[in-house]
This record gives sequence, C-alpha cells and structure tokens, in this order.
Amino acid sequence: MKSNYRKIGDFIQLVDIRNKDLKVTKLLGLSISKQFIPSVANIIGTNMANYKIIKKNQFACSTMQVRRDKKMPIALLQDFDEAIISQAYPVFEVIDETILNPEYLMMWFSRSEFDRHACFLAVGGVRGSLEWEDFLDMPIPVPSIEKQHAIVKEYNTIVSRIKLNETLNQKLEDTAQALYKHWFVDFEFPNADGKPYKSSGGEMIYNEELDMEIPLGWEVNEFSDVAEIVAGGDKPRNFSEFKTKECHIPILSNGVSEEGLYGFTNEAKIFKNSITISARGTIGYTVLRNEPFVPIVRLLVLTPKNENNISYIFKYIENFDFNSSGSVQKQLTKPDLSVLKILMPLSFILDYFDSKFNSLKKEITKKKQEIDLLKRFESIILAKMSKVETKTVVV
Repeated sequence: MKSNYRKIGDFIQLVDIRNKDLKVTKLLGLSISKQFIPSVANIIGTNMANYKIIKKNQFACSTMQVRRDKKMPIALLQDFDEAIISQAYPVFEVIDETILNPEYLMMWFSRSEFDRHACFLAVGGVRGSLEWEDFLDMPIPVPSIEKQHAIVKEYNTIVSRIKLNETLNQKLEDTAQALYKHWFVDFEFPNADGKPYKSSGGEMIYNEELDMEIPLGWEVNEFSDVAEIVAGGDKPRNFSEFKTKECHIPILSNGVSEEGLYGFTNEAKIFKNSITISARGTIGYTVLRNEPFVPIVRLLVLTPKNENNISYIFKYIENFDFNSSGSVQKQLTKPDLSVLKILMPLSFILDYFDSKFNSLKKEITKKKQEIDLLKRFESIILAKMSKVETKTVVV
C-alpha cells in the first residue's frame, strides 16, 4: 500500500438494524451500475422483519460474484431518508464524517481502478466473491475534509449537468413520440389548411389488412417494399476492443447497453443512414444510425429506399409490437421483418414529419455530445483522486 493511503476499514463500520416493527416499506435493490433501484424481488410470503434498514448517507454493497461481473455493486443512499434492503447485503457507514465525506468515498468506489482491484482480490472460482476483510484492507487516499468537499462539489457539478442534459433529452424524445402519435396514430397531421386532419373532417377509409380506418390515399406495404433489409454477419477479422486510429468503425450487435457497441474495425459495411433492429434478446430494440458501421449476428439493418422516409419508418418500427405480430417467437429473422406490414402516408406528409423530427434529433445529438464531454471530465476527476495531496489522518 502507498504510504499516503489508508485502509477503507479505518473509516467505516457495519450497521445491522432490522425492520422488526415493519415501519419501513420502501424496498430497494442494488444494481451493478452502483445505484439503488426499486426492488423486483417477489416478496409474497416474505418476512420483511428480517430485511435491513438503510438510512441516508449509509452504503449497501454486494461482495458476491465480483469476479464474474467485474464490478462490485455498491451504492450510497441519498434519495431517501431510509429504506429496507435484502439482508444479504452488508450495510455500512462512515464512522466520522468530519474526517471522511461519504460522497467522496462513493466517488472512490465509482472508479474503474477500484473495481479492477476488487476483482483481483475476489476468490471462489468463476463466481468469485470478495471477502469482507479484503474489502476493508483496500486502500484509499484521504486528503483534508476541506479538500474532499471541494472535490465532491466539482464532481457533483459535472454529474448534475449530465443529469440535466439527460432529462432534457428525454423531454425531446417524448416530444418526438407525441408528434408521431398525434400524426400517425390519431391521424391529426396537418391538412392543407394546417388543421388537424381527422378532427377537421378528413376522409378515412377502411383497410382490411390492418382492420382499421386510415386516411384516404395512404397505403399498406410490406417492409421489403420500402427498405433494403440485411442481416448482420460474423465478427470482422480485424477486431479491436477499443477505438484506435486504425480501428475506428463501430461493430454493432443486438445489446441495448451502449446501443449495442461490440468493438471496432477498420472497414464499414453499412454506409447510408439506416435503422438497426435487435433480432434476439430484446427483440425489436431499434436505433437510428447516422454513421458507417458493421453489423454482426443478432442484428437486422433496414435502409429506407427513400431516405426522407427514414424518420417515419424508424418511429413506426420503434412503436411496433413484434411480440404480438404472430411472426416472431424467440428471434426476428429477415423473412419475418420483410413481410410485416407498414402503413405509409403520403410523401409530402413524410417529408414534413422528417424535417420536424430532424430538428428534434439535432438537439438530442447536441445534448448527447455534451454528455459525452462531461463524462470525460467526470472520468478525469475520478482519476485524479489517486494523485490528490493527502495528510496524516488520525481515527
């Protein structure tokens, strides 16, 4: 251990208070992303008196399967005054907050270096767990409490801005969804006079294929009529786990984490703006792609024959219920997608929607770019914690 580091165990203590009187009802779980989440556990018939009470500024963690997950799930409770959590999770707190700021400690737990060290110490085979004593022995630099407060303030400023941008982006996404629903589900797109079509008396006709009324002049096509569809292939030979100067083209799979990023290569296979659809796992997970990429297995790629239709087709697929289509079971294949029906509005309506959707998408992209930059700053602050000037701490 570095001479200016101390053991985590010097600053924390276990807390074990049970919910004996059943007064606390807020049940939380713990995620691998180091956050508290609403519990999804089936608690029917469970004795909630055995659950542990966790209070604000206390931590909960899991020492199980650290090696398998390559992370130690651990979180600081800040959003509630108290809650209950599974008795399987150790709950602990900082002994003296005038010496160690709990938020500073949580920042230390958030570092990738901390997780790598925890994984290294984990034992017990593939599902290796971290012994509590080894966790207590892990090192941490502890500068003056004033310095800790300053570091936490700088970090929280960045985190708050990230959350704000994410909230704004969600509102923009909601606006785009509301616009789609208003125009293409409720059929209240602007008519020639700029008034809502259906409620202003726009003519509707019954369509047997969809078993519903649709606006006059609209058509029902198969997806293969409006787009080229290809299935992802094998992983490229020139593969890199990380982005480099030589390998900068993203390889995309069907995962929803990081929008399916699998790795990088040096030559793209899809160059035009397109739509990717997850064919396994979370079937129908849809992403609009504006940059060249390589699709691999379990991913379908749809490239509209008319690029001005891409915004509408994307939203149509995003709102499509693949599970109730009758064609999809455990996977979505190219033949499955090719024959599914899509309602196609008149071209001038699609062009108008595309322009409005793109305006929203540009704002979303701008916010995402700012989030990426802020996250780099966030990583820099966490990385600098190991180099912060410390002083001798007496506990």
